[in-house]
Amino acid sequence: MHKNYHEHVAMLASKAILYEVATSPKPGLVDRFNNGAHTDMDFFTFMASSSALNKGFMEIAQAADTYSGEAEHLLSLLRPIGLEMEKAMFAATDQVNTHKGIVFSLGILVAATIQVSKNELPTSDAVIAYVKRMTSGLTQELISSEEKKDKTSGEKIFKTYGLTGIRGEVESGFQTVQKYGLDVLKKSYYTLGNKNDLFIHVLFSLMTACEDSNIISRHEPETLYEVQAMAKDFIHSGGMKQQNSIEQVKELDRIFTERNISPGGSADLLAVTIFFGLVENLIS
Repeated sequence: MHKNYHEHVAMLASKAILYEVATSPKPGLVDRFNNGAHTDMDFFTFMASSSALNKGFMEIAQAADTYSGEAEHLLSLLRPIGLEMEKAMFAATDQVNTHKGIVFSLGILVAATIQVSKNELPTSDAVIAYVKRMTSGLTQELISSEEKKDKTSGEKIFKTYGLTGIRGEVESGFQTVQKYGLDVLKKSYYTLGNKNDLFIHVLFSLMTACEDSNIISRHEPETLYEVQAMAKDFIHSGGMKQQNSIEQVKELDRIFTERNISPGGSADLLAVTIFFGLVENLIS
């Protein structure tokens, strides 16, 4: 890898979150066309937030580049940087949470990619294997948070429904991303010519399986299962390869917005999928 590879990886993380929000239309989500089911943020809020995160991704990359210890101790080194990134995000967005989940996921992935690159080509398989070592026991934190008074949204959902959310996804080595994100990105890359259609298609694939805590925090598991079923119908009918695909997505956007449904967890996993695609040079 070239000597400034860590800077390159940090840039890919920023690129991934910009590509995700620019993908339009998306059902219930902020995009270039509208705010979806969100009244407190718009496309420009995401631009401001993304810009504020650049410095933190660079600091994570730098920390990972100089780190030579065991994988299982790296996360504790990154947490203070992640907390500073959250503060920068809230300052840039007037206290709106745009990217808290993705700071966590992509922060871990930036560090893991750089660690892997010291010894081998950072393929998604190699990075995922490192992530699993790095985050082993992560969901235990949810169990130990049961007695906490000020619980995070993820901790509340675990207490109520037993769902492990993004912590479970990361600890599993991004299983949903591997099966419903990356595989679909690789298979659809040649049949869907433009990035926008490709990313909408991947988003819907992720929505079929993602245990989306964003949906559950606004509703309940039944609404999540309904969203998964709608996404499955869209994908099984051909997804973005259908003639009237954009019209269908716009109609789902209308329904989700009316019902205050935001599949933000799936959107985060889309950014993760895009990051892997950029690291592997599947997309540019």
